[in-house]
Order: sequence, then structure tokens, then C-alpha cells
Amino acid sequence: MTGGTKRQKDMRKALRALLPRVPMRDAEAILDLALAGHLRHLPPSISLWQATTSHIRHELTEYDALLDEGYDRDAARYFVAEEMNETLRNWGCNKEVSLDHEQES
Repeated sequence: MTGGTKRQKDMRKALRALLPRVPMRDAEAILDLALAGHLRHLPPSISLWQATTSHIRHELTEYDALLDEGYDRDAARYFVAEEMNETLRNWGCNKEVSLDHEQES
């Protein structure tokens, strides 16, 4: 995870600040999401937060299974919020997802 464009370097620096203990495989996946075209116009910190919460929600929780069971998006997000926050804490993050809305607290 060295070299690359200025944006890629800025993203890696911001990722280390946001998630100092994130496992390498998760860091790489989050960076890939954060550097995707649809997030390109956002500042690195916002792009990384969106990529981080998306990665955790879809890859490390039962969010998609809840959707498949018929829960709506808001309900499924509510039910996985605490699990997401636990992952964020384990990775050394000082932000959390809200139980009411996806915003940092």
C-alpha cells in the first residue's frame, strides 16, 4: 500500500488515522471502495467513512441476510448498527454509526 496518485496517498493516510488497527484485507477493500468513481468527488475523510461503513455492513454483518428476509433498509441498518460499532471500536476508530441514522457521533 505505497505509491500511487496524490489522492491514493491521501486516502491511505486518512485510513490510518481513521482505522489504525484495521486488518490489511479490510483496509484494501475499503480503499478500493473509497477510490471508486462515485466517491471520487468527495473529500478523502468522507469517502473513507462511506466506504468503511459500507464494507462493514455488507461484508461483516448480517445486513444483506436481513434484507433477504424482508426487512427494509432502515430496519436492517438499525439491527446491525451495534455490531458495526463494535468492529469500528476494534479497529481503533473513534467514530460510530448512529442507531437512528448513519451519521458519525
